[in-house]
Amino acid sequence: MARVSILILFFSAIIYSCSQKTSQKTTEIISQESTDKVTQDSRFNYPMTRKDDVVDNYHGTEIKDPYRWLEDDNSEETKEWVIAQNEVTQDFLSKIDFRDKIKKRLTQLWDYEKVGVPFKEGDFYYFYKNSGLQNQSVLYRSKTIGGDAEVVLDPNTLSSDGTSSLGGISFNKEGNLLAYSVSEGGSDWRTAYVLDLNTLQLLDDKIEWIKFSGLSWQGNGFYYSRYPEPDPNDELSGQNQYHKLYYHALGTSQNKDVLVFESKEHPSRNFYASTTEDERYTLVSVVESTSGNALYVIDSQSKRRDPIEVVAEFSNDHNIIDSDGRNMLMLTNLGAPNKRIVSFSLDNPTSTNWKEIIPESSDKLESVTIVGGKMFVKYIHNAQALIKVYTPSGEFIQDLELPGIGNTGGISGKKSSKEGFFSFTSFTYPTTSFRLNTETLSYEVYKKPDVDFNADDFITEQLWFTSKDGTKVPMFATYKKGIKMDGTNPTLLYGYGGFDISLLPGFSLTRIPLLENGGIYVVANLRGGGEFGSEWHKAGTLERKQNVFDDFQAAAEFLIDKGYTSNNKLAIEGGSNGGLLVGACMTQRPELYQVAFPAVGVLDMLRYHQFTIGWAWATDYGRSDDPEAFKYLIEYSPLHNVENMSYPATMVTTADHDDRVVPAHSFKFISELQDKDQGKNPVLIRIETSAGHGAGKPTDKIIQEYADKLGFMLYNMNETYSLPTK
Repeated sequence: MARVSILILFFSAIIYSCSQKTSQKTTEIISQESTDKVTQDSRFNYPMTRKDDVVDNYHGTEIKDPYRWLEDDNSEETKEWVIAQNEVTQDFLSKIDFRDKIKKRLTQLWDYEKVGVPFKEGDFYYFYKNSGLQNQSVLYRSKTIGGDAEVVLDPNTLSSDGTSSLGGISFNKEGNLLAYSVSEGGSDWRTAYVLDLNTLQLLDDKIEWIKFSGLSWQGNGFYYSRYPEPDPNDELSGQNQYHKLYYHALGTSQNKDVLVFESKEHPSRNFYASTTEDERYTLVSVVESTSGNALYVIDSQSKRRDPIEVVAEFSNDHNIIDSDGRNMLMLTNLGAPNKRIVSFSLDNPTSTNWKEIIPESSDKLESVTIVGGKMFVKYIHNAQALIKVYTPSGEFIQDLELPGIGNTGGISGKKSSKEGFFSFTSFTYPTTSFRLNTETLSYEVYKKPDVDFNADDFITEQLWFTSKDGTKVPMFATYKKGIKMDGTNPTLLYGYGGFDISLLPGFSLTRIPLLENGGIYVVANLRGGGEFGSEWHKAGTLERKQNVFDDFQAAAEFLIDKGYTSNNKLAIEGGSNGGLLVGACMTQRPELYQVAFPAVGVLDMLRYHQFTIGWAWATDYGRSDDPEAFKYLIEYSPLHNVENMSYPATMVTTADHDDRVVPAHSFKFISELQDKDQGKNPVLIRIETSAGHGAGKPTDKIIQEYADKLGFMLYNMNETYSLPTK
């Protein structure tokens, strides 16, 4: 089994939005070079945002871009604009008298011990634990399961404000060395260090400018991927090109690292390495986008160590699961949109020589691990997880009955181990860890969280609705038992719909205050995602992207038609690609929603590919420099479809260190929205400092963010919030 993931997804299906500390003074931005002014609503004194006369010609069509100057995140003018916008937003939020009650409830909910799924390396069991309100979880170890534990790595000590976080960890085969990476302020840039696990002392090794990379050990060092060191002025927004794969030998300086893979002819190719459990093989994945990869294998026992080509093109996904001598076991969707498992020999690895071990089924095959000599295969059936157990040769043993309808990350453990671990979660089932006997396939609870929440008071149902073109689409609705479906329930509809990412049931503390207050939380499994295989994904890409928005709008209409809610009690939320979803839907059907939360969204579809890793998203979106793609991008690009009309109450969220989807998307979109909105609803932006796209965000920022968002939602629905009675 590969020891680290070889494919890096550039979006997360969990919403990544950010919170902001209140400024101390108000700054009004008025340009002396331009007489253009924002028409200010009598209720909301938005900052004046100057307009420039920037015009781009796209294949004969002229498109204005008056807020181009906001793309410069280093300019003093942009920084002043950020301060001014945050002050308006925080002034509005401070007037929501029940916001502090929501924050109090979220703090109560969060304050319990959280223990992650354990894993064994060397002589120790390792696990992450958060005592309750710690900003970052701490890595511990113990000699035995449940035994006395000691701290191995505490990221809370890396910064005073909790904004430094672990980006990833990797143990060597002997289990005596740990390589780990650190992110500062939520950035995707990482710096790697090495810890001696015998002494718990840092070694001198320090590797900088790592991005979109694992750390994969082989022998006396590890593989990692990086970009060239950026210009300081472009560190968070410049295009990420010329990715390279290196090998670092312990005890040497970074400038001595060995270059393993690069492509000077293809600057937008990324290279990732993982190693097999025995460290014999290095698995090199080459990608040009967020789906599809070429695959090469390097045999450390070969005299020449030349890469063996398994797949050279990028149309399908391929992931090595395991190795046995020269034989490989691989997960692939070549010839199988729902994926299958094949085997082949490195002596003749071309696809014509692949032997099918587990064929494609009607359910999507999501992942595979081999633990205790058995193959645990996770499938997605109607947006829910199920696990089937096979022998390594593909003989079916049995289904592994999960605790209920929900999701699991799959079984973790070593190939030869008699024990494995897994987690299980659902919308009303807090994430719980289980210990599995791989011989009997029985399991027991390892850690069950003690959350101040009565799951028995709530219910989840799966609903199927019909989209605009007749496609049947599912969604999950969770709510308190006994509420009336009379159209009065405040409802939050969440979606993503992109990059082959599946939204499966999962527990979230941030949703509990809404549910306890009589609200409904809904997750829609839109096309563009991965719930039903690659065809479902492709149906929401490129010229078919409108299908995703149609699905989301159909979900909203279904909820209204069936009395779950009404348009003046409905909020929509999505982050990253989901921010695009919300931005497109609120500009296409503003009357359908009362509140909108586009978070860290891709909102300028004409220029997204010119920043950081944006070029990699073109297989889902297309690019505006392609005349045909421009035609459909301009039709739904949120920034370019804001008109002079009334919009839902909107709170755009982004962060100053977001170098995945640069904050300029949100800056320009809210400027256009504030300029053209004709209604009485607030259209605001909340810009977090020292935070990025979402990963590693400290607990205190998460709590404040969701207190603000739920407060904003309920306030703009003429609702209130009451703390639950005990």
